[in-house]
Amino acid sequence: MANGGPVQHGFPHLETVRASINALYKRLSYDTVHTFATSVAPADVAFCDTDDLHLGAQRVARELVRHYHLPDARMVVGFREMSHAASVELAAGPEYFVELNDRFRTHRRDIGAALAHEVMHVYLHRLDLSFPGTRDNEILTDTATTYLGAGWLLLDAYREDSASSQKLGYLTPEEFGYVLAKRALVFAEDPSVWFTSPQAYTAYEKGMAEARRDEQQPPLTAAGWAGRRRYARDRRHAQDNGAGSRPGVPGVPYAFTPDGRGPLRVSFPCPTCQQRIRVPVRGRVRARCGLCRTVLECDT
Repeated sequence: MANGGPVQHGFPHLETVRASINALYKRLSYDTVHTFATSVAPADVAFCDTDDLHLGAQRVARELVRHYHLPDARMVVGFREMSHAASVELAAGPEYFVELNDRFRTHRRDIGAALAHEVMHVYLHRLDLSFPGTRDNEILTDTATTYLGAGWLLLDAYREDSASSQKLGYLTPEEFGYVLAKRALVFAEDPSVWFTSPQAYTAYEKGMAEARRDEQQPPLTAAGWAGRRRYARDRRHAQDNGAGSRPGVPGVPYAFTPDGRGPLRVSFPCPTCQQRIRVPVRGRVRARCGLCRTVLECDT
């Protein structure tokens, strides 16, 4: 939790974020991911200063349990002084103990954001889905929280001005915006209408621009002129030398591979779920991702 300190910006964790989205689709399946098509509504997690602290926190926790489809999980929420925003005891259940930073006693509007992350820890624990290492696992949790409809709360908790700052979660504001944009493109949902933080809206716009770039990489037909020219050069190199695309070139998501006596093939990540797709190099091709069912127009 950045509390008055510097807030990291940009996309330093993008590789892990993309791996997290891919892991969600693999573990949950297309059908289960689409049961989260509707995000948590602001009214359901609203917290007024006049609400009883503990009863209000329990109410918000119950709403997040319902949203994550955890009907047999019970959250017991308490408050104590700590350096992190919150923590949860991952036991066998059905009762889980969540502790929130004492700061939230007076910053109640962000209790929903903190609980969204902690209840997601329980959800992933029950799925037995995790990444090695604390950092990557927390990025997975932030990504899952956001992609499954509650992470707009975490981005909206980001506020920064010349005198103070606050940010919850391990992702940067722009990375939260990126995952929200990925979700918005799949479910045709605009989370920006719920933002109360102007900085959150700016971060979402930057995240959307990055998400759009994923859809404009060759061999997709939406790729720009520069990308198409680079792709054609790499394709000629692969055809002439029977090797993959030139190694060591940053920002090249595709790779060419020979296919025995058949046509050269190109593999590239699905812009929706990051699953690798492999198609023959033979001009216009329509590909369908077997993981997220996205239909992609390609010019190979």
